[in-house]
Amino acid sequence: MKSLVVKVKRFDGSKTWWQEYKVDISSEKISVLDVLIKIKEEQDPTLAVRYSCRMAICGSCGMVINGIPRLACQTLISELGDSKITVEPMWNHEVVKDLVVDLEPDFEKVKAVKPYILRDTKEIYESDVEFGQRPEELEKYYNFAYCIQCGICMAACPILGSNPKFLGPMALNAAYRWSADSRDRGWNARRAVIDAEDGVWPCHLAYTCSAVCPRGVDPGFSIQLLKSAILRRRARP
Repeated sequence: MKSLVVKVKRFDGSKTWWQEYKVDISSEKISVLDVLIKIKEEQDPTLAVRYSCRMAICGSCGMVINGIPRLACQTLISELGDSKITVEPMWNHEVVKDLVVDLEPDFEKVKAVKPYILRDTKEIYESDVEFGQRPEELEKYYNFAYCIQCGICMAACPILGSNPKFLGPMALNAAYRWSADSRDRGWNARRAVIDAEDGVWPCHLAYTCSAVCPRGVDPGFSIQLLKSAILRRRARP
C-alpha cells in the first residue's frame, strides 16, 4: 500500500483554490484518472472530472498533470515517480468546473477548416465511382489522421496563451490532414481560413503541441507543411 498526496486545482464558478487529498493505492500501475475517480467516489463527490472511454481514444480526460498537459487515463502513477501529484485544468481554456474545461471553441476552430472531403456534391453522392487511394497517397496524411481532438496540443501551445483567436494546432492539423487527402478538392476553401492573420502564420515553431500529443501525432509538422504549401502556391505564376 502506498500513500499519495494529490493536489487538485478547484473552481466552483466564482473562486479558485488548491485542495489536497490523501489517497492510499495498492499498485502504482493505475492511472491518474483512476485516482481521481477514487477521490470522487470515496472522499469528495463534488470534484468534477470529465472522462468516458478510459482508453485514450475519446480524449475527454485531458488535464495538466505535474505541469504537463496529458490524458489522465493514459498517465500511470508509476510514470510520475513521485508521491505527490499536482492536477489542474487544461491551460488556454475556460474552466467550467474544477478539471472540466470548455472545449467548444476548439471544435469551432476545427469546424472552420472544413474537416471532411470537399468535392462536387453530385460527384460524391450521385455517382457509382469508387474514390480509391494508393498506399503512397494514404501515407501522406496517415499519421495526422490519428488526432482524437482532445485539445491537449491547444493547452500546450504558447501562442494560444497570448492570442486566443489563433486557430491552433488541433484545427491546423485537421486542415492539413484533409487537404493532403488525394480525394479532396477543398484546398482553396480552407486556404481562405488558414492563410490569414490568425491562421497558420502566428505559429512560432515551439513544437510543444507535438511533444505532448497522446497519440503520437505531429501537429507542429503539419503546420509547417501547410505553410510550405501556401508559399509554393504563391510562387506560381
